[in-house]
Amino acid sequence: MRPAALAAALVVLVVSTGLFLLAALTQLPFADWPSLPFDAPQMTTQQIIFAYAVLPRGAVAILAGGALGLAGALLQRLLRNPIADPSTLGVSSGAQLAIVAATLFFPDVLDGYRALVALAGAAAATAIVFLLGWRRSFEPVTMAVSGMLVGITCSALSAAMTLSQGEYLMSLVTWNGGSLSQQDWSTTVTLGLELLLGLAITLLLLRPLTLLGLGDSSARSLGVALAGTRIAVASLAVALSAGVAAAVGLVSFIGLAAPALLRLLGIRTTRGILLLSPIAGGLLLWLCDDVVQLVASSTGETFPTGSVTALIGGPLLIWLLPQVRAIEPPQPPDTVIVSRAPLSRLVLIFCLLPPLVWAALVVARLPEGWTLLTGDLFWELFPARWPRLLASAAAGGLLAMAGAMLQRLTANPMASPEVLGVSGGAGVGYAVALSVSANAGAFELFLGAGGGAIAVLLIVALFAARRHLPPERLLLAGISVSAFSSAILSALLAVGDQRAWQILAWLGGSAAAATPQTATFLAILTLVILAVGLVFTRWLTILPLGAPTALALGLPLVGARTLMVLTAGIATAGASLLVGPLSFVGLMAPHIAHRAGFEKAGSRLLASAIIGAVLMVIADLGARTVTFPYELPLGLFAAFAGAPYLVWMLGRRS
Repeated sequence: MRPAALAAALVVLVVSTGLFLLAALTQLPFADWPSLPFDAPQMTTQQIIFAYAVLPRGAVAILAGGALGLAGALLQRLLRNPIADPSTLGVSSGAQLAIVAATLFFPDVLDGYRALVALAGAAAATAIVFLLGWRRSFEPVTMAVSGMLVGITCSALSAAMTLSQGEYLMSLVTWNGGSLSQQDWSTTVTLGLELLLGLAITLLLLRPLTLLGLGDSSARSLGVALAGTRIAVASLAVALSAGVAAAVGLVSFIGLAAPALLRLLGIRTTRGILLLSPIAGGLLLWLCDDVVQLVASSTGETFPTGSVTALIGGPLLIWLLPQVRAIEPPQPPDTVIVSRAPLSRLVLIFCLLPPLVWAALVVARLPEGWTLLTGDLFWELFPARWPRLLASAAAGGLLAMAGAMLQRLTANPMASPEVLGVSGGAGVGYAVALSVSANAGAFELFLGAGGGAIAVLLIVALFAARRHLPPERLLLAGISVSAFSSAILSALLAVGDQRAWQILAWLGGSAAAATPQTATFLAILTLVILAVGLVFTRWLTILPLGAPTALALGLPLVGARTLMVLTAGIATAGASLLVGPLSFVGLMAPHIAHRAGFEKAGSRLLASAIIGAVLMVIADLGARTVTFPYELPLGLFAAFAGAPYLVWMLGRRS
């Protein structure tokens, strides 16, 4: 380690200790600190709070950060991937889903078995991600995209289950943020034992992990059992992550940051990174928690520490992106279904809309069961149903067209408003509009969401252009921006004021908020975006061929890209006001259109719009009826079909 790096590490230690002491002295003067051993009956209320809340919180921050730092270092060494982390690989989200499901449906199981429940969920999510990456030799981009999709699926399921049991809503928001608040020393003891056991097993695995860095053939010739070593390392990392999730909730990106900071300080050996990552992770989480407590004491606003650590994730991923090794085995082209009569198929898809519209208008679920609305009851509910139906169909069409444009613009079949972070940027713009204007109307919110979506598109595009990133890595840039946007929204949610509730309602997406005015506006916007796309069909045809070809054919490259970015951003902003940031319709619909044989730019754009409308009408019907009497968020329900479909598609492409 370089002397300057060592000095920086000591500064972090001193600052963390100083902030913790400052927070502790704010709670209780030094002269009144209780002496060991603590005797609660002989202590004042403030001393009890200090001994059983303040001190354990600091210890839990260090131990939880240490466990996550070690887990991240193990995963990065195992996969030779600098962006591997329990957050990016879906491990923490799997643990979250298992705990939420057990809390809602099997609460007795959590009594004494919380860690095992989290471990089962984390192991299942990790197994899916590793299976998806196995056939491509755990290539970093594939692992990151697979982890994102699995993580989003788990998060959507857990959020939907909680929203279907409304009385648990605020507890989920707090738990998701990774709150380190403590009431005794039990969590400290549990995390301490888990971390000590993890370090002991890591010492046993040091030699095989070091030899793995030489390559599979060299490690095998030196006597390393490759399969056994990988299973042991992955199991240890999953167990450490699940233990932290069970104890304090979701704390993101500590496992990503700790090894990265050590490499920045000049540490390169396997032994050094594995043994020092727990220290770096513990100091980093302790520092973040100290900052949270300092802000809370001065402003009165309390944020879960996990939401603050998530703020470092996006910038850190972008910084690490150029270090990701490029292993892109040649892929056979996707099978294209050649259609002799694409117009007939387009008519066939369009014919699906009338029966779906009829079902959405007349199918209802009442306390007595399923029924078809007729007579006066139908006309009584019709004024409330047609706006949400029209708005849902229009939002699906907008997202689908935005996805089709982005895929043509980037020549990347995995590009979409959700994957490239455009929807997350729209959410931040939405939150900014709420903050600037307490009585923000639909127009102000639309401008805010549109500005955020366009800003994210420009940031990702400019970053990719400067780094000359291939299409696969453009996805990671989008994921990075999306992670940063989600962290900002999570921090705002934790405040708990009226703005937080408005953001929470937007995050899920609810068609119930649609009015005749908003539905009409979205329908008109859909027609306008479709017209713009069809007018510039030639641009959408040439852009995937690359910049040299486009310039050679006389395409105004900068103007064409700018117009497509603006069009996609406006479409995403309009749809996100109703659907929220998560639906995957923008990714699914163009792929379904491609599989149906719509290859030309104009026909694919039109087919994507119709398919997106069909998917969102189905989602609206399901969101209204599946969990009666509760209504699921529209965007989350659409994600149920979207994320598994994309996981299947990614596995099929592999």
